[in-house]
Amino acid sequence: MPVQETPVLIVAGPTASGKSTAAAMLGRMLGGEVINADSMQVYRDLRVLTARPSAEEQVQVRHHLYGHVDGSERYSVGRFVKETVPLIKALWANGTVPILCGGTGLYLQALVDGLSHVPDVPEAFTAKGNALWDEDPAAFRHAVLEHDPAMERLEAADRQRHVRAWGVMQATGIPLSDWQQRPREKLLRADFYPSVLIPPREELYASCDARLETMLNMGAEDEVRALMARKLPMDLPVMKALGVAEIAAMIRGDMARDEALEQAAQETRRFAKRQMTWFRNQTEWPTFASADHLVESLAKKVMATR
Repeated sequence: MPVQETPVLIVAGPTASGKSTAAAMLGRMLGGEVINADSMQVYRDLRVLTARPSAEEQVQVRHHLYGHVDGSERYSVGRFVKETVPLIKALWANGTVPILCGGTGLYLQALVDGLSHVPDVPEAFTAKGNALWDEDPAAFRHAVLEHDPAMERLEAADRQRHVRAWGVMQATGIPLSDWQQRPREKLLRADFYPSVLIPPREELYASCDARLETMLNMGAEDEVRALMARKLPMDLPVMKALGVAEIAAMIRGDMARDEALEQAAQETRRFAKRQMTWFRNQTEWPTFASADHLVESLAKKVMATR
């Protein structure tokens, strides 16, 4: 298949939706390879808690950009795009279909629509922003909105994005929203075939609940103990992964197991809801209620190009 005719498939969706299984099915059917587009599955510290593909699954279908980042690092949308573009081109060169899989909509959007040229923020500004947030999150949010009212769209509890917006303003004197409105640069020209897997809500929430119990049985507690032993700063993304705070509280004896499980499940359901809302509001990508229908649709599209 000529390189320019090889499509890039996207299997997006909320956590616990079954998108990883769908992407692997497509990989087996089409001889494709899966590329991670989830901001937490990049961390090697979080194999269990992020439900990374198992070793067996990775033998059946090759997976990329899973568990390749240390928990002490801050992964970013810019790094994702810069790592993904050459990987896709390498797969094209072999006639292999790239299959992007993940729930981090901003990563996928940046790849499809292009990346805004927002300057990197010096670590000193990030550290100062985190310190101010710790003092008074509400006051910090107010300060951000004073200079950049468009950041009203951020969730009030989203430390990372508030600190980012504050840091960009402090470092450049220009609001983050202004940078984001500037022309985007597309680093990849491709035929993207996007899809979003959103099961019925009750089914999705039941999967969220069952998944946490399974994770505990698979060693999530040991994973969190290892993270705690590293004494990493609490503002790092890896420390904010779903389930980390609740299991850590259980380990310290601050929360009973059942309470920790219920609270973690509740946070997971809320996160899944936010992801569903984002994909519905920010994209016009085809949505599927079942993995089988999604796989069938994308497979037909690919086969039609051959």
